[in-house]
Amino acid sequence: MTGLVLPAGAGRRLVTPAQEVTFKATGEQGSSVSVFEVVVPAGFDVGAHVHARSQEFFYVLEGELELLAFEPAQRTDSDWHRWRAADADEGVVRAGAGACMFVPSHTPHAFRNAGDVPARMLFTCFPSPDHERYFEEIAEIWGRGGAVDPEAVAAMRRRYDVEQITPLRFAPPTPAAAGAGAAGTGGTGGM
Repeated sequence: MTGLVLPAGAGRRLVTPAQEVTFKATGEQGSSVSVFEVVVPAGFDVGAHVHARSQEFFYVLEGELELLAFEPAQRTDSDWHRWRAADADEGVVRAGAGACMFVPSHTPHAFRNAGDVPARMLFTCFPSPDHERYFEEIAEIWGRGGAVDPEAVAAMRRRYDVEQITPLRFAPPTPAAAGAGAAGTGGTGGM
């Protein structure tokens, strides 16, 4: 068999303005989990969402991400950044290299790169190949050029077990804001 051992940087790569995903292990190889290396650009916020059947694992390799994985005391549909768990002891975590997050099915979760430099993570999803197809289709949607069609993204999310709770946002920092250490907000797209 070929493709079972990959050198650094190898694997099928999908690149859009809001994501860079390298496939590391896939259903095509016989894997029951999908494994990806993901570069999360500055200003990217995947938005809080939940999966009915999928389980996910995130491991921060470089940089820093804000992570959330719990049912909040109160869901809001505009922003997850201040969500708190019912017991008030759990909230959003700033996570650097070596930090990880496991997400069971039915658990709201999100990640955001609020910094001004890209972060890199290893992302594992069960079952394969749902997220493989999700990434392929979102790359196709982005690749059409022009504005991203929100209805196409919503239909795709439904097909791949993604119930979006808060909006995905991607606003790269402007050169002036990056120099000041601030990331932009607003804008929507899909990951």
